[in-house]
Amino acid sequence: MKKLGLLLIACFAFAAFASAQNNIVKSLERNVPGQGKVTIHQDARIEALIGQEYIPTGTDNRVLKSQGYRVQVYAGNNTSRAKNEAHSVGSRIKEYFPELSVYTSFNSPRWLCRVGDFRSIEEADAMMRQLRATGVFKEVSIVKEQINIPL
Repeated sequence: MKKLGLLLIACFAFAAFASAQNNIVKSLERNVPGQGKVTIHQDARIEALIGQEYIPTGTDNRVLKSQGYRVQVYAGNNTSRAKNEAHSVGSRIKEYFPELSVYTSFNSPRWLCRVGDFRSIEEADAMMRQLRATGVFKEVSIVKEQINIPL
């Protein structure tokens, strides 16, 4: 009986979604007798963006934040020498891989230099191997981190 009820609800929800003319927000806010009512409070500009295609202008630097991987190339301690070394490693990476994003930051108690925005661990592993192959970057590892995906 429960399975039949769930199937009926799923079919009804799908039919309601398919018949929605405006967008997903309007289809969610529909008042259906016998079911709960969903109310969405948001800026009208957000709703206006739904379904629109994004066309980059060349000057946009908008990114989507997502979980992914980076390759850590340097981890130092809490000194000015470690700071300079982290930035130096970042500069050397740019010499070998100019297209690669470099992120140098202080994450207490260490200075870090990480590179790339990889969605999969396989992509990060391939870059880690390329970095090691240069012979300059030896202590590299893959770290899970929030990455930037360009829109």
